[in-house]
Amino acid sequence: MNPSTAFSIYPLGDSAITIDLGNSIDEQLNIRALAIHDWLQAHRFHGIADIIIAYSSVSVFYDPILLRMNSQNHPNGMYNWLRELLKQAWAEAGSAPPGISTRNHHFRIPVCYEAGYGPDLEWVASQKGLSVDEVITLHHSIAYRIYMIGFLPGFPYMGKIADRLAIARKARPVPVIAGGVGIAGIQTGIYPLNSPGGWQIIGRTPVQLFDRQADPPIHLQTGDSIQFYPITREEFLDWKSPDEQL
Repeated sequence: MNPSTAFSIYPLGDSAITIDLGNSIDEQLNIRALAIHDWLQAHRFHGIADIIIAYSSVSVFYDPILLRMNSQNHPNGMYNWLRELLKQAWAEAGSAPPGISTRNHHFRIPVCYEAGYGPDLEWVASQKGLSVDEVITLHHSIAYRIYMIGFLPGFPYMGKIADRLAIARKARPVPVIAGGVGIAGIQTGIYPLNSPGGWQIIGRTPVQLFDRQADPPIHLQTGDSIQFYPITREEFLDWKSPDEQL
């Protein structure tokens, strides 16, 4: 990225374009990216397939054939027409002083950190020179911002965890049970489905994050926040009430 500009714009193949605000895990950049994402959604037009927000970037996926009809009067072609659109999104949404996001729903999510639910908890504690109780306390004492949803339907990428907990992901993926709560680098996240995964799993939540039969199937969004709280094995096993779901 050119340091003299506030963003960079580049293609992703022949059917997507990205505006990148800084390529880092930063709350203010994420707020700006969210504003750009919402501006693009509000000005969506025929030919746009999807608009995806990441930590500090927004990508627009499109159908080149359909989009060509919208950009046929642009003197420099479709790609440059899209560049101008993203610049307009930055000017009208992303360049405003960062403030409080309109998406600021707060969720409290239970986690069982007991043996059998956090297979990597003791290893993380030993690697970081902490007791198991210290790891648990450090993990649930912070309210985490959701920076993006991805990898799996409803998987929230959250941060930043306490510096004392920062740890590398596994060298290779292992099976993770749905609800697994993990840490990797300076992030924490929740696996909504059974899946291979490389994050260090320190607990599990009984809350169902993804329900294909529900409308919407995913409740968590970028810009929301989550704070964990510990529960016992018995509380985990008794977690059956629909009212206790997200």
